Amino acid sequence: MPKTLSAGELDRFLLRAVAQGESDIAGTTARSFGLSRQAVNKRLRDLTAGGAIKATGSTRARRYTLSVIERESTYPISPELKEDQVWREFVRPLLEGVSPNVLSICQYGFTEMVNNAIDHSEGAHVRCSVSRSAVRIQLRVLDNGVGILRKIKENLDLEDEQHAMLELSKGKLTTDPARHTGEGIFFSSRVFDSFSILSGHLFFTHSPDDRDWLLEDKDWVAGTGIWMEIDPGSSRSTKEVTARYSSLGDDYLFTITHVPVGLARYGDENLVSRSQAKRLMARVEKFKEVVLDFSGVNTIGQAFADEIFRVFQQMHPEVKLRWFNVNEEVEGMIKRAIAQQNLDQMPLFDQQEKGSAGSGSTE
Repeated sequence: MPKTLSAGELDRFLLRAVAQGESDIAGTTARSFGLSRQAVNKRLRDLTAGGAIKATGSTRARRYTLSVIERESTYPISPELKEDQVWREFVRPLLEGVSPNVLSICQYGFTEMVNNAIDHSEGAHVRCSVSRSAVRIQLRVLDNGVGILRKIKENLDLEDEQHAMLELSKGKLTTDPARHTGEGIFFSSRVFDSFSILSGHLFFTHSPDDRDWLLEDKDWVAGTGIWMEIDPGSSRSTKEVTARYSSLGDDYLFTITHVPVGLARYGDENLVSRSQAKRLMARVEKFKEVVLDFSGVNTIGQAFADEIFRVFQQMHPEVKLRWFNVNEEVEGMIKRAIAQQNLDQMPLFDQQEKGSAGSGSTE
């Protein structure tokens, strides 16, 4: 059944089809919306005339590509370099016509990352670039410093760069607490459609649906690279994202964190030990609520679950733990640990009555 056409939907469909390299854009679009090929081809001509796309080839073999505006510049890192000035003079002119909410997101993420390079990288220069098309804005900030993960590892005496990435993903982590809150990377990674970090031999990507990827390369990369992408038509706002990680009535204070559990795992190992759990839960007592994301984690051990849902919870009863993306096996281990936690909190005579009824046991 043909789709009902809404304002702007046809253009968005066409632009995404062009971005994906569709071969028969007119035919696919005509069938999707119940339009004639002539009507679709007219709209393609309008988009070409307006500069959003480029057309090459004859009528029958015509190919379309997105028009892309790109700009790149390198700045020496010094006390005189100001991130707001780089934004205003270098990035902002290429984003004319972008909606205020997307413009605010771009300004927030770009200035935060340039400021990080200035204050933390210990590098000699930072390379900034912006790329804009009808369906994507990409901002890049690359420095030639010590590397963000290496610096966090050394300053906080962590095991390795992956451990540093785990800590960085939780938020409220900074090597300069007197001047920084440690919130910039956490919130920048949540407001963009895609946020990526390349540091050392690790490449980390986070998307707004809370999916995380961590790739490892044997080749070591100097410095830090940050890639931020967003659809110009996005309805997301910095206020909306800030509210998602704030407890009700906390005036938008950063009180809720999202922790990708899989970052506590190395290679194909299973999460079974208490030391793995302690690494995962380090510093999360700074938050009122901790959301544990078990994406990609198919099994956990009893000791791992017990350390989080009984031992940690007993030590920090003020912290609310939530979890999602769990399979039946993982959920079973979590419920077992919680049951033991509840049993531990019962008066002794209640525990004896429960035991005699055959409803549980202790270790």
